[in-house]
Amino acid sequence: MNQATPPRIVIVGAGPAGIRAAATLVEAGLHPTVIDEGYRAGGQIYRRPPAGFGRTPKQLYGSEAAKARALHALFDRLAKDEQLTHCAGSSVIAAHGGQLHVLGEDGVQVVGYERLILATGASDRVAPIPGWQNAGVYSLGAAQIALKAQGVALGRRIVLAGSGPLLTLVGAQLVEAGADVAAVLDTSPWHQQVRGFSGVAARPVVALRGMALRARLGRRYHAGVTLERIEADGQGVAALRWRDAGGRQQLTSCDMIGMGWHLRAETHLADLAGCAFTYDEQWRQWLPKTDEMGRAGNGVYFAGDGVRLLGADGAEIAGRLAAAACLADSGCRAPSVSADLRKLVRLERFARGLARAFPWPAAMVRALPDEAIVCRCENVTAAAVREGTDFGGCEANRVKSLSRAGMGRCQGRYCQLAAVELVAAQTGCMLEAVGRFRAQAPVRPAPIGAFLRED
Repeated sequence: MNQATPPRIVIVGAGPAGIRAAATLVEAGLHPTVIDEGYRAGGQIYRRPPAGFGRTPKQLYGSEAAKARALHALFDRLAKDEQLTHCAGSSVIAAHGGQLHVLGEDGVQVVGYERLILATGASDRVAPIPGWQNAGVYSLGAAQIALKAQGVALGRRIVLAGSGPLLTLVGAQLVEAGADVAAVLDTSPWHQQVRGFSGVAARPVVALRGMALRARLGRRYHAGVTLERIEADGQGVAALRWRDAGGRQQLTSCDMIGMGWHLRAETHLADLAGCAFTYDEQWRQWLPKTDEMGRAGNGVYFAGDGVRLLGADGAEIAGRLAAAACLADSGCRAPSVSADLRKLVRLERFARGLARAFPWPAAMVRALPDEAIVCRCENVTAAAVREGTDFGGCEANRVKSLSRAGMGRCQGRYCQLAAVELVAAQTGCMLEAVGRFRAQAPVRPAPIGAFLRED
């Protein structure tokens, strides 16, 4: 393929990775198509509110406001100048044989591609605790979306629980906005957080910003906690029962709980596109297998948190790298990537430090009582998963078919990691041997009417 017949390149996702990938392709003289579920580019980290919204970029994005404004302006200019095609408010629900099935306002359309850059990002990695199925329990990301997109807190008295940078960030953002945050509960003890210091020190400025955010939380922040149970009444969440680092039982009243343990890569489209996966022990999840540029083979490339959980700065770099790989493979002139590859090594070291400092609470999940709900979509208990394991053995999809865990509308996005932990604990298998739930099309809920056309 030569420059006289440029390939049709489609980018899925218009967050930092997708925007940088699009800009790199445009600079090379190509015209990419960008498909995004949002109506305005920015992704989750730089999510934009509706027009006329009163809060300033500084209030929305804090120290990252300048980066957010720059990315927004860049994409808006490329779209306005018709240097790319922006399919806003559209969700890719299936991928097969060089075609994407895209759900938008006009139903489902088929979009062909010769090269595909998946910049699908990540969502909250949540762990079940007894009572988390009650009304008033949200992910940290949901709390952040409500604050950024609508300027509202999801509760009158809020408790945040989990571990990782997003826990601190959302807590500080809510406090800054004037919300009543009763407690921020981190399951990672101080000694565990210190273990990740050598990696986190790879980005000292970012680490200092995180410490400053933590300081804003003051006595609300508690490290090394044990989450026991969410209490509820007829209206929903009423309190969270937990133990502090010294083992003393606490009961914090609230009407909203936000939960999250760092991030879970969004990989459903990667699965449908036929990409290979590899198990990452430190992140305790399956991730698409790529080279350092993001190549996955068969004309598919990855950028951002959908393959490397490196945050917004890492996503921008990965977007440029994926676009450069796409250009080189298409016979087009690609920009130099040596500087970006060096930066990526430092960001990877930082991210691995975070993974050590704020780990997934495997022991807590494996100790779930039988009556605890694991899959909220299908109301599947820990007992049902364990029973499915007794019949299905050490294989994730057999247990899925027997217990129905992961068969709901989220397709295991919120229960898969916990279900796999239970299977591994019940059988004594390694998590890698248990495997992962297979993705199914459509990867997002879609109305039947969207598939019906007069033709």
